[in-house]
Formats: sequence, C-alpha cells, structure tokens
Amino acid sequence: MNKNVAVVGATGLVGRTMLEVLKERKFPINELTLFASAKSAGKAVEFCGKTYVVQELTEANIKKCNAQIALFSAGSGVSEKFAPVFAACGCVVIDNSSQWRMDKSVPLVVPEVNPEAAFTHNGIIANPNCSTIQAVVALKPLHDKYKIKRIVYSTYQAVAGAGKAGLLDLEEGEKGMPPKKFPHPIAHNILPHIDVFTSDGYTKEELKMINETRKILGDEALRITATTARVPVYYGHSESINIEFFNHVTREGALETLSCAKGVIVCDDPQNNVYPMPIDCEGHDEVFVGRVRQDFSVENGLNIWVVADNIRKGAATNAVQIAELLINE
Repeated sequence: MNKNVAVVGATGLVGRTMLEVLKERKFPINELTLFASAKSAGKAVEFCGKTYVVQELTEANIKKCNAQIALFSAGSGVSEKFAPVFAACGCVVIDNSSQWRMDKSVPLVVPEVNPEAAFTHNGIIANPNCSTIQAVVALKPLHDKYKIKRIVYSTYQAVAGAGKAGLLDLEEGEKGMPPKKFPHPIAHNILPHIDVFTSDGYTKEELKMINETRKILGDEALRITATTARVPVYYGHSESINIEFFNHVTREGALETLSCAKGVIVCDDPQNNVYPMPIDCEGHDEVFVGRVRQDFSVENGLNIWVVADNIRKGAATNAVQIAELLINE
C-alpha cells in the first residue's frame, strides 16, 4: 500500500541518501514532500524522474502535507520542535537525531536486531547512532547464543559522520587548509574526540554507544565502555569490538553464528588478507565483520572488527528499513 512520505532535511547529506535508498528499494510512495530550512526552501530535487520543490519546515506546511511517514535528518533541535507536530497529525516520525533515542516512551530500532520494538511507538521512532547500529547488528546474534557480559568499543569513524562540513575539512586539509569543523586538522591525523566531552571525561558519542546498546539489546546490566575516534576516511566507520561472554565461545562458533546473521557479511580470511575495510563497504547496506579471534586474556572472550557505510546503514538505510517494517505490518 502506497504511503504519503515526507523527508525532513532533504537537502543534507543523509537526507539525500534517504531519497536514494527510497528509490533503490522501491519504497511505495503515493505523495512525496521534501522539507528543509528556510535557507534551502525553494531548491529543486529530482526523484524518480520528477522534480520536487523543497518546502520550508513550518507547522503550517506540515499540517498541509498529509504525510503518513516522515523521515527526519535535521538535527536534535528541529526534531524536538517538529516531530511532535507530525505525530499529532497522525504521521509516524522516524528520527535520525539523538533527540528521542533515550526517551523511555520512544522505541530505538535496528530492524535486524529488535524489529518488534517499532510497533510500540506513539508517533515517534528513533534511529540509533551510526556507530551503534553497525555494532549491534554484529553483536545481537552473538548475544543470543553466548550472552554478552562486557563490551569494549574502539571506533575509527569517517568524517562523513560530521556531515558536509566534516567531508570538506578532510578535502581542504589534504591541501593544507586549516580545519573549520574539527578542533584540529583531520588530514593525516586521528582525533580521539567525537561530540563534546562530559564531566567524566567521556564524549557524548561514547556515552551514546554505551546507553543505546543497552537499550537496543534490552539488557541494562551490560558492562560497556567506549573510545571513539575520528579518522581521515571519507565514508565508512570501523570498529574494534572486544566482547566477554558468560558462555564458552570459540572463533569457529562465532564465525558460524555471524555467517547466519541477517544483515551481516563475514569477510574473514586473514591468511589471504581478507578483512573488512571502509573502502570496500562504501555504498553497501550490510554490516561487514572480520578479524574474528578469541581473546585469551579472559575466559570467554572474543575480538571482532566491524565496518559499515555510516551514511547508508548507519543512517539512511536503517531509517527506510524501519519504514518498511511499518508498511509490512
């Protein structure tokens, strides 16, 4: 059944990718409405052979659009103000910002992990953080089989995670220009700093991964720590994940479990230099896992390397997949 769909933040990096994914996956759209800020209103955007004029995001325009599903990628402030307006009109909002993720009344959904949560919404569904999404897709099947006790995240995140400004910082930095988005040059450098620092020394990005993983996996007892870093890669987040389990785990057993997992592609042949890399994952919707090996420093430990396109599976594709859950209910 075709739906009336709105895309909020349609001219941004994730918003444009949402449109690409909607087209690729042949999402059944009856009417499409594109929203952005006043600065971008009036721009023309092509979609499936038709030209759409971007509208300014206002309460009046929302009420006129008759949207049934709204995909948001416009920042927390915009979501806080306008997502309830859509919801009050009977529209289901799928929000890519951090605004609603830890709200107890809002489900936080990754379709391969907790699809049932999507149907407990009150008009708003939260799309998790990009680095969390790819991690839990790989962790869920292992958690189901071996039960996770502790997780140590170390991430190597692409500049696309900081939007167009992040991409420009790397591009211009390679030419010797000073950074405008990041506090230090990102070209030929690594910044152990994503989002703002909190009083306990963690960044908000690290706390997002910790808290969102617990919520999505439905286990508040999980012991998790994280260090997130920005690296000079345009697209694709990489993560080293160290996992301690309650039950006995082997490399062979973990590989078998991951090979059967939905949304996971195993690339693990170290003798032939086969392992996931962001350059190979760009443009794909799956989560790639490799470098699977036991951690012999603990009784039931495992190390895995996880890579995914942060703009697609880490944002746009996951949001569209949630919308697909709703129309297939």
